[in-house]
Amino acid sequence: MEIVAAALALFAARGYGATKLEDVACAAGIAKGTIYLYFANKEDLFRAVVRQELLPALARIEAAIEVHTGPTQDLLRLLMAHFVQMIESELGGIPKLVVSEAGNFPEIAQFYADEVVARGMAIIERIVARGVDRGEFRPVEAARLTPVLVGPMLCMLLWRHSIGRHSAIGFDHRAVLETQIDILLRGLAPEPGA
Repeated sequence: MEIVAAALALFAARGYGATKLEDVACAAGIAKGTIYLYFANKEDLFRAVVRQELLPALARIEAAIEVHTGPTQDLLRLLMAHFVQMIESELGGIPKLVVSEAGNFPEIAQFYADEVVARGMAIIERIVARGVDRGEFRPVEAARLTPVLVGPMLCMLLWRHSIGRHSAIGFDHRAVLETQIDILLRGLAPEPGA
């Protein structure tokens, strides 16, 4: 839908507070009133952006876990690959938007936490538990590992979609995240003889 695509681009570029529905309508090539045929307000439009653009990526990861028969480390690499795609696209502007505007718009932060963060954490915990159950990872509490995995990914996303746009300082986010996965997998390796 053109409205959702236009909203994604504007939310990613301007943020939630600075994006007006009339700007979305103009970007979508429709009259402002047309938006109200589909969405009651800006919050409903934001929810549609998340549900149509972010949640399908999580569903693809969940489906991949279901059919995966190989090593669990491959699932962590798959997760990282999906995150890299998000960083490189406009979608990376959505988590940055939520982080930066959560104080002013707690309702979108709560929605994002419920719909995206909780589901993403469950995916990570499921992957880690699989590795532990199969003896590929040493016993760890998956919930404690989640911030260790997500932290560098979120840092690269925030950098690229904020300060990185205005600085000569650059990071090869793919290389950083590959290093993070390498360090993580070494830390998760079972103890020798275990």
